[in-house]
Amino acid sequence: MRKYAIPLIVSLGLSMAAPLPLPALAEDRPQTDTAPLFETTDLASAGEGAHTWRIPALEVLEDGTLIAAYDRRNDNASDLPGNLDLVVRRSHDKGRTWTEPQIVVDYDGGVGAGDPSLLVDRETGRIFLFHAHGPAGVGFFNSSDGNANDSDDILHADYSYSDDGGLTWNTRRITEDIKDPSWFGIFASSGTGIQTSQGRLIQQYAYDSGDGVYAVSVYSDDNGQTWQAGEPVGPGMDENKTVELADGRIMLNSRTAQGPYRLVAYSEDGGRTYSDPVPDHDLVDPTNNGAVVRYDPKAPMGWPEAHKLLFTNTNHASSRQNLTVRMSCDDGQSWPVSKVLDPGAAAYSTIVPLGSDEFGVLYERGNVEHITFARFNAGWLGGDCT
Repeated sequence: MRKYAIPLIVSLGLSMAAPLPLPALAEDRPQTDTAPLFETTDLASAGEGAHTWRIPALEVLEDGTLIAAYDRRNDNASDLPGNLDLVVRRSHDKGRTWTEPQIVVDYDGGVGAGDPSLLVDRETGRIFLFHAHGPAGVGFFNSSDGNANDSDDILHADYSYSDDGGLTWNTRRITEDIKDPSWFGIFASSGTGIQTSQGRLIQQYAYDSGDGVYAVSVYSDDNGQTWQAGEPVGPGMDENKTVELADGRIMLNSRTAQGPYRLVAYSEDGGRTYSDPVPDHDLVDPTNNGAVVRYDPKAPMGWPEAHKLLFTNTNHASSRQNLTVRMSCDDGQSWPVSKVLDPGAAAYSTIVPLGSDEFGVLYERGNVEHITFARFNAGWLGGDCT
């Protein structure tokens, strides 16, 4: 895709500009003093089984199984349109070892599918693998308007789903459900979607209006049986992610068309509408795909962890390098803790919490030469919210 740049949730009446007070440390909060942990494993390398492997997606199931997905780009295909397939691998030991690659979506005749994003419904266990489908010759830049599911001249919004932990998959098309017929190219923002505390499933998309690129939340309140799109945010957006804050608001964090900062917007109705996006000057970005996640989605409100966020991107104003993990202790209003995960060339990244103050990052290492999984813990990251 283009790489540039409800039941209604009740608002709590909090000002988006005012700092949120951090609660006192709960007396029964677990105290940890762990030794630093950091380890990496390559899942795919350019030239081994494909010309290039790109676009990492990552999720963790309730039993701790990790699901990784990414593009297999054949015959020097750089993006859709092109001969792209979708690959999934699973890990049962927090990313130390992985199952053999499983091809989930593979079309014949040069037709492609790519840009995966994973989302797990914690209520049903269903895994959603959102992706774009390009009929022969169709990509983001030359997609027509319209939204018919059987159209051969538009980029389609598809997802595959699994109800058995990623062993078997089926595929469904939702172009007519979520794409306004006046829009042109549309694609799921690769990485990881979210499920809110109210149960809503939210997957971010980017689309071309003809006058610019917008972000939009696509959401479901019935465990993925039906999907609808909220109000567009933009223009000037690109691949974007969301995270639920401690007070129930949704924060949108987006790559921009020009940089050099991430754009941030807020929703008080579960992603249906957002405030106007503004740059976060703490988050320098060279127009690249990044990720934001709750440190501990299950943390009670009495714990500082309820207000912690983690963010990953290539922390550089103009070059895709210096992949960095940042931590916020105040729901993303500031990012005082940072640690370089990879100082060299890197590109897309996504992050998930693994529990017990451990985290997993799947990212493109080098000049898109490798898909690499990194596992680290709070001891390695350092910093706290005291």
